[in-house]
Amino acid sequence: MAVEAVIVGGALVGAAMARALRGSPLALVSQERRVPREARPGFDSRVYAISPANAAFLAELGAWPQIPAARIAPVHAMRVYGDDGASKIEFDAYRAGVSELAWIVEDATLQDALWRVLETQEQLQLLAPAECEQFEAGADGARLTLRDGRSIDSSLVIGADGARSFLRMRAGIEARERAYGQSAVVANFACERPHRNVALQWFQRGPVLALLPLPGEQVSMVWSTGDAQAARLLALPGNALAREVSDASGHALGELSLVSSARSFPLRSLIAARSVAPRAALVGDAAHVVHPLAGQGANLGFQDARVLAEVLRSREPFRDPGDLRLLRRYERARSEAILAMRATVHGLFLLFGADERWFGPLRNAGLNLVDRLPVLKNALMRRAMN
Repeated sequence: MAVEAVIVGGALVGAAMARALRGSPLALVSQERRVPREARPGFDSRVYAISPANAAFLAELGAWPQIPAARIAPVHAMRVYGDDGASKIEFDAYRAGVSELAWIVEDATLQDALWRVLETQEQLQLLAPAECEQFEAGADGARLTLRDGRSIDSSLVIGADGARSFLRMRAGIEARERAYGQSAVVANFACERPHRNVALQWFQRGPVLALLPLPGEQVSMVWSTGDAQAARLLALPGNALAREVSDASGHALGELSLVSSARSFPLRSLIAARSVAPRAALVGDAAHVVHPLAGQGANLGFQDARVLAEVLRSREPFRDPGDLRLLRRYERARSEAILAMRATVHGLFLLFGADERWFGPLRNAGLNLVDRLPVLKNALMRRAMN
């Protein structure tokens, strides 16, 4: 089989990448074939806060209109509280002159929307379920060999295959990885008081608790906390977990009641030394993984797909899609944004994770100061909305 490009990984970023390159002969290699499902009665416990810029990107791909209105919630404001219970910073869409700060969408619903449009895409070979066995890059092209013996020849292979990326390792790209010693516990709750489409977040001197609005007066909880604490939360009966989250959130939404099972995910950071190599490019978690306290992991991945597609579409007629000089344009275009987001997220993690008593008043005063500086606050908000 010969195509122009192969995308390895069929999750959110890989599916978006394949759709962004529509019009070219492509292959998408995924470990599982995702069959679009009918709407489920309950919400998934894993959700994403999709920025307005990425919502527009997904609309261009034809995926956003596939999401039922009843499965998506706009975020009109966000309130972030320090660990003293009094300091806070608030971001407001109305004051910023925009209609929303973000959209909360379930993982499975967004996956379904992307795969619905992929199923109708011409010149796309969907190879799923399939696993990669070997990657070879040469002057004239690349060859990807699958475990079942099939091979695909292409000019470029794009790795959207997550933090344990096959392509990153086979292309010889090193990565720095560290464990945060935390897990993200996720679950959905019905709330006694209306959330009014406001996202809430509490820094807790290490742990971070977030309640994100869902349709129908429900919220999605993401509690990033130490591994031992996460295990304890998962072991609680539903009513006990609801009471603990209600107490930790200061009953901001009244009493909560659990409406989904709780799950957890280990938290790590990862940064690839490079995002490109001869005949190879990395997008999403294959290139970078950040702490979820800023909710920007999926957004960074979609931005990667958007920029890489633009670089490939705008290349000179004589330029090979796998030309390393061309791929470095993508790497340079993304390096500043990724570095800035990593520094911001890691800095916040260190700042609010510090246990020293003298440090608490300083960081909480800083939170209040930023809240009173509209120019700085709007700059932070605009960056998050890209």
